[in-house]
Amino acid sequence: MEAETRGTGRLPAAFLTPGSSSFMDFLSAHAPEQLPGSRPLPPVEGAVQAPHGTTIVAASFPGGVVLAGDRRATMGNVIAQRDIEKVFPADEYSAVGIAGTAGLAVEMVKLFQLELEHFEKVEGSQLSLEGKANRLSTMIRGNLGMAMQGLAVVPLFAGYDVDREKGRIFSYDVTGGRSEETGFTAVGSGSVFARGALKKLFREDLTEQQAATAVVQALYDAADDDSATGGPDLARRIYPVVAVITEDGYRRLSEAEVSEIARTVHEGRLQQPNGPQAPVL
Repeated sequence: MEAETRGTGRLPAAFLTPGSSSFMDFLSAHAPEQLPGSRPLPPVEGAVQAPHGTTIVAASFPGGVVLAGDRRATMGNVIAQRDIEKVFPADEYSAVGIAGTAGLAVEMVKLFQLELEHFEKVEGSQLSLEGKANRLSTMIRGNLGMAMQGLAVVPLFAGYDVDREKGRIFSYDVTGGRSEETGFTAVGSGSVFARGALKKLFREDLTEQQAATAVVQALYDAADDDSATGGPDLARRIYPVVAVITEDGYRRLSEAEVSEIARTVHEGRLQQPNGPQAPVL
């Protein structure tokens, strides 16, 4: 669909006709070929080799939520990228962490950002956090055809609910099924190890700093047991991306803040390689 502004200087009628506040609905009606899930794929034999993002973790604390991701992308047994970014702001009060096929995941995040911005411009207000989670679920379901061919995208969505005045976390499966998580969760190849670490470290009364430290500890544990997850790379100064969402909005921790947490965790691991010890009773 082109703007056709050369001859008349006017946008096509599709751009000027009132309709749905969903940008995805607009594309579905006027340019369905632009939607990622609508693109035909050639027949292939075997698994498709494409860079994959790995581990994303999230933990809530009184007043908000922390979302973090490691920086490694893998392609089979090869490290495809050491400094990929997997955590993105969705809007002022929410963020998305991506696991799965990296290229499709980043494209889905950009479309999701545009979807939320379009709704806000048309309606004059933001979607509720619940509504944002539902919109993302629909987008993931639209990618089901590609997921069945090995190009799955499984994001983790977190944000601050201004109505309930607390942080909330939502996880998804490849069919778009949505689950709200209590306290903490993790997705990706190292999620089993990260979730196990958070199970021992999480408390409901964590401060923002403690929650940020806990998710970095969880990523460190995931990297310890999952080859596809990258731990803090002190030599290259590559650290996890850590974002905090509170009533003040989305804030990505600076490299200086994350490096301080990562170095503290690393120094602790020199004394206790398996990480902090939780009391038995």
